[in-house]
Amino acid sequence: MNTIEPTSADTVASLMIAPVAVFDSAASVGTVIEALRDLVQREFVTYGFVVDEAKKLQGVVVMRDLLFSSHDTPIINVMLKQPFFLRQTTSVLDAMREAIVRHFPVYPVCDDAGVLVGELRGSRLFEAQAVELSAQAGSMVGVEKEERVYTSWLKSFRYRHPWLQLNLVTAFIAGGIVNCFQGTIDKYVILASFLPVLAGQSGNTGSQALAVTIRGLTLGDFSQIPKIKVLMKETLLGVLNGFFVGLIAGAAMYFLAKQQGNPAPHILAGIVVCAMMVSCMLSGLCGAMVPMILKKLGADPATASSIFLTTATDIMSMGMLLSLATILMS
Repeated sequence: MNTIEPTSADTVASLMIAPVAVFDSAASVGTVIEALRDLVQREFVTYGFVVDEAKKLQGVVVMRDLLFSSHDTPIINVMLKQPFFLRQTTSVLDAMREAIVRHFPVYPVCDDAGVLVGELRGSRLFEAQAVELSAQAGSMVGVEKEERVYTSWLKSFRYRHPWLQLNLVTAFIAGGIVNCFQGTIDKYVILASFLPVLAGQSGNTGSQALAVTIRGLTLGDFSQIPKIKVLMKETLLGVLNGFFVGLIAGAAMYFLAKQQGNPAPHILAGIVVCAMMVSCMLSGLCGAMVPMILKKLGADPATASSIFLTTATDIMSMGMLLSLATILMS
């Protein structure tokens, strides 16, 4: 089989091969069968493709239909007319979305004018998409899609280090928020014990929303549901999860503060519950918004999205706890 020279690594053209069994629309069933006798000795043939004089795709021939048709029957009477086909300029991701409900072993590929230019095996299309999906987890934390376990350490360093520098900058931002409330922390040291608790829980809440949203963008789910509905759902989930997790964290704050002889353990407990609920709510919202915004800007929605989300959740959770404590405990 002769592989078509790819025009782009991310399009159908990079995966297709030259069409194997192509027949003129004026041919008969007998003519097609005779041509196939020799062709199947050299190539693996699944479907036959029927084209007109301009090489535009007219139909697809299934071998079973050839078997039960007389030899003098025109091939156009046997073929499946107006067949589904992929365009060579379509991205692999969009092609998967189009083909996901059509489980064909082979898809014809045409150009924008409908001219047959190739064929694409379904297994190869979904293998390519499986690689794309498996790369998303790494992209979320700044690991490039090109990096594999056998990539040299020098290339891996070049791929990863810039994102770690960005993460350091964002961490300084979160640290700056904490520093703004240094007086409150000095006065109520117990709050420092709950900063990582809030950051961790809100971060996990945001990561859950992030993962579901990226999956939805990848699989094309947003063609069936408005984005605003997803944002509202993740916000509601953040409130509910934050409230019930906050109750446990608040109880822990109450007993710890009471044990240390703090005069207002109930206020501190209430602050933790409120801070957890609000920070999880905002984290869920951000988890859904970050990939949507990246997609809107033309970037890969998975690219380092976890780094941006972590910064947002750290700032919101720590800022919420310390600001509430400063207001209510003063």
